[in-house]
Amino acid sequence: MSDPGYGGSDFYGEQPATPPQPPPSGPYPQPYGQLQPYQPQPMYSQPLVYGYPRSPQQDQGMAIASLVCSLVGIFLCIPSILGIVFGHIAYSKAKRGEAGGQGMAQAGMIIGYVIVALWTIPFLIWLVFGIALLGAAGVG
Repeated sequence: MSDPGYGGSDFYGEQPATPPQPPPSGPYPQPYGQLQPYQPQPMYSQPLVYGYPRSPQQDQGMAIASLVCSLVGIFLCIPSILGIVFGHIAYSKAKRGEAGGQGMAQAGMIIGYVIVALWTIPFLIWLVFGIALLGAAGVG
């Protein structure tokens, strides 16, 4: 456990077997050859290849529409129904690989269903009380 780099003794008081070597004197050799001054590289242009298919961009329009319509459905009920429809269309396109935004489409569908349920419950309660009031008034 000796450390010959510091030239002292190790932890047990023993002297190192060989004395530390001094660093080599003189200029150090360049590991990658002689350094060249900076020279700008010539500009190369990529040849245009016509007819080569471009990488398809993932269309997320239907997924975004689904999410936005579902969120607007908090204030009005009809857009959340559109959000559900757009969500199903976008989700099926995303599963086929024709579009992106699978997570947004799922979120739009889930939020749309929740909002429609939240709008349906008060409407049904209003309908039941309306029928009960009409029956109690003797209309019918």
